[in-house]
Amino acid sequence: MTAQQFHQVYKQNSVSTASPGELTLMLYNGCLKFLNKAKQAMREGNIQERNTNLQKAQRIIQELMATLNQKYEIAKQMMIMYEYMNRRLIEANIKNDISIVEEVEGFVAEFRDTWEEVIRLTRQKQFKGDQV
Repeated sequence: MTAQQFHQVYKQNSVSTASPGELTLMLYNGCLKFLNKAKQAMREGNIQERNTNLQKAQRIIQELMATLNQKYEIAKQMMIMYEYMNRRLIEANIKNDISIVEEVEGFVAEFRDTWEEVIRLTRQKQFKGDQV
């Protein structure tokens, strides 16, 4: 098995064995990766790469929107933010504006960091429950 094949199998196993919370974290990290690639493409003047990576980031945001449980008030507030970020990425792509990408990147990083903390606290709580 080549290193690339091994990496693909590892990625598939990571996704298939991840909890819903870990999958959400993977989505945030993937979005940040594509936003960084889009910024790099903007710096290099590579329109196709910019477009491709901004659209990938948008698809991730759309997936996050689709998974929100709208019966909770916080989900409704997150939907508003996701819709805003999605619109801003369209604008960034049209205007070739790296500052807009950085704005969205800040929001995604904040969501990701908060989500990491939730996972950490949940695991900590579960561990303490197992100790009883």
